[in-house]
Amino acid sequence: MTAVREALPENRYGRSANQRADRKLKVVGGVLGAVLLGVVGWIGYDYVAGQGLSAEMIKFKVVSDGKAEVHLEVRKDRDAQGYCTVRAQREDGTEVARKDFRFDGDSSRIDRVLTLRTTSRATAVELLGCTDDGGAPR
Repeated sequence: MTAVREALPENRYGRSANQRADRKLKVVGGVLGAVLLGVVGWIGYDYVAGQGLSAEMIKFKVVSDGKAEVHLEVRKDRDAQGYCTVRAQREDGTEVARKDFRFDGDSSRIDRVLTLRTTSRATAVELLGCTDDGGAPR
């Protein structure tokens, strides 16, 4: 009995004719993947760490035709200073009040009910955003 060995068909079983080029592609792909992961991590950390002042409107209450109360919860760094902008609108969407409320205390969490004077009866109150005196709106 003679042993006849058949050669595998070329390029059939995942083997490349140029294994050196395959290795280079794997290395380049790995490096690019690591760089992309690092950039995404850095952007995420910068976003979370850069939040000097943020707020949430808990609720609002229309008290009268000329007044609305807004319950805000502000979270900030102890040394951060800044303000939050709130506006009130009537039913047709017209703005009836806009006011900036400053938050400069030493506390990292401020929970406060604020009064907003309106030019006519408000139906909606909206927190437009907060600005850290040392940075951009959040």
